[in-house]
Amino acid sequence: MIDELRSLLGERVSTAGSVREHHSHGESWHAAGMPEAVVFPVSTEEVSAIVRICARHGKPIVPFGMGSSLEGHVNAIRGGVSIDMTRMTRVLRLSPDDLDITVEAGLTRLKLDAHLKNTGLMFPIDPGADATLGGMTATRASGTTAVRYGTMRENVLGLTVVLADGQVITTGGRARKSSSGYDLTRLFVGSEGTLGVITDITLRLYGKPEAVRAAVCPLETMAGAAATVIQTIQLGIPVARIEIVDEAQLRVVNAYSKTNYPISPTLFFEFHGISDVMVDEQIKAVEEIAREQGAKGFQWASTLEDRATLWTARHNAYYATVASRPGARAWTTDICVPISHLAECILETQADLKGAGVVAPLVGHAGDGNFHLIFMLDANDPQEFERISRLNERLVERSLKFGGTCSGEHGVGIGKLKYLSKEHGASLDVMRSIKRALDPNNLMNPGKLIPEA
Repeated sequence: MIDELRSLLGERVSTAGSVREHHSHGESWHAAGMPEAVVFPVSTEEVSAIVRICARHGKPIVPFGMGSSLEGHVNAIRGGVSIDMTRMTRVLRLSPDDLDITVEAGLTRLKLDAHLKNTGLMFPIDPGADATLGGMTATRASGTTAVRYGTMRENVLGLTVVLADGQVITTGGRARKSSSGYDLTRLFVGSEGTLGVITDITLRLYGKPEAVRAAVCPLETMAGAAATVIQTIQLGIPVARIEIVDEAQLRVVNAYSKTNYPISPTLFFEFHGISDVMVDEQIKAVEEIAREQGAKGFQWASTLEDRATLWTARHNAYYATVASRPGARAWTTDICVPISHLAECILETQADLKGAGVVAPLVGHAGDGNFHLIFMLDANDPQEFERISRLNERLVERSLKFGGTCSGEHGVGIGKLKYLSKEHGASLDVMRSIKRALDPNNLMNPGKLIPEA
C-alpha cells in the first residue's frame, strides 16, 4: 500500500515516527492511535486515488485537519492512513452578490477571514480554535456566534465528498432552498469522517455589521446570569454572542491573559446591527434585564482593539485552564440543553462538582444552552480518572434528563460514543444502516461516532 501511495504522491507520503505521532491525536486526553502512514494530498482527485488504494488493501482512512478536536476524532485507533488536508487551501470561487464562497477543506477559519478582509463580507462561525473548515464541517462546529448565525449545519450549502470506494460526489448547491432529493449535505455535516472525506465546501457568507459593541457583565449569582440569558433569548433580542463564565474560569483567564475581570459569574456579550441606534436599543434592553437579575455593571468595548482583547481572553479559556496545572491533561466536555433548563443544569452541575471536591472551570455559549467543563486530569492517578469519569457521566445524564444532548458542539468521536444509545435509541439502527450502505467495509474513520452493534 505504501509503495502505491508513494508512486502517486512521492515525498508527500510519510512513515516517519514524528509525523505519525503528530497525527495520532488531537487536543484531547484520549489515548493516541498511530497511523501506518500520513499522506498530504493537494486535490480531490488525489484524495480519491488515495481512498481507492486504501480500499484495495482494506486499510482504515482517517481525515486530519489541524488536530484541534476534543473527542478523539483524528486518533487512528485502528491504524491505517491519516489523510492530512492542510495543503488543500485554495479559495475556488467567491460570489459577493450571492453571499457564498467555495473553498477547499484544508483552509482554516482565520485564513478565510483574511481572504474576506476587504470584501465587506464575513463567515461568522467561530469555534475558538483556528480549525480547518473541513474539520468544522465534519464535526458540525459552532461556537460563540451560533446564537445569531447558527452552526455549520445552517451555513454549509454544498459539499464535494470522496466516498469509501473513491467515488467523488457533490451535494447541495448554491440555491438558498431546494425541494429536490434527500438532503445529503446535512448527512455529511457532522459525520466526523465516518461516511467520506470532505474536500470542498460551499459556505454561506454575511455582510459585516456596520455597528458592533461588546460588553462584560459580572452578576451576583450564576442563577442571575443564566436567567439573564434566558430572558434575553425569549424576548427575541438579536444578540450576536452571549457567553457565560464562572468564577473558576475567570481566575485562570485573569492569570493567563493578564486581565482583571471581577471574580463573579459573568456574561460576555456582543451586539451587531446596521446602525448605532439599533445596537443601542439592543444594549438598553439587555441592560434592563441584567440589572433586574443582579448585574454589578457593564464594561464596554467599542473599538476593534478592545473587542479583540475581550474575545481573545474568552477564547484562551482552554489554554488558560491547561496552564493552571502544568503536567496535567485537559479533559474538556460539553453538553447542550433546552434554554429553559440552562440555569437548573448549570446549578446542579456546580453542586455536583463541589460535592466531589473537583474544580472544573465552566464556560458556555449560553445563548443556545451549551456549556463546557474543563477537567484537569493526572492521567497517572486512577482514582482521579475514575472520579472525573463519574462526574462526566452524570453531566451527560443530567443533560439527557432535561431533553438535551451529550455534545452540543465537540462531537462524539470516541469520547462520547457510549452515550449515543441512550440519547438516540432505535435511531442508531438507521444510522448504522447508512454507515453500512456508504462504507460497507467500515474503513472510514472506524470506531468513531456510531457504536458498532
